[in-house]
Amino acid sequence: MEKTIIQTKEAPAPIGPYNQAVLAGETLYVSGQIALDAHSGEMINENITEETHQVMKNMEAILAAADLGFSDVVKCSIFVKNMGDFATINEAYGQYFKSNPPARETVEVSRLPKDVNVEISCIAVK
Repeated sequence: MEKTIIQTKEAPAPIGPYNQAVLAGETLYVSGQIALDAHSGEMINENITEETHQVMKNMEAILAAADLGFSDVVKCSIFVKNMGDFATINEAYGQYFKSNPPARETVEVSRLPKDVNVEISCIAVK
């Protein structure tokens, strides 16, 4: 199976030995995204709503680089620092999946890269 590396300047560059996404056949695996603004390099985390929207914008940019969109997403994984933020994250996240939302899990973790509050990854299929 052929693997294609997906990269875009519209989403943050990886901060380690990984790629923004890998297309394997018809399936796109998007690495966990945090609320880092690709253009300014600044963290967008004044509040959890703003932070979640920036995460989703980064994911959207990577999906678009592979000619996909949120309607193609079949699975998401959400990692949160505080499960008390779940409802707020869920409200922002839900705005990107108007119908037929993907499968998903949400897991509380003790710490995330750059001490963010939320990280989201996804799998999409063409």
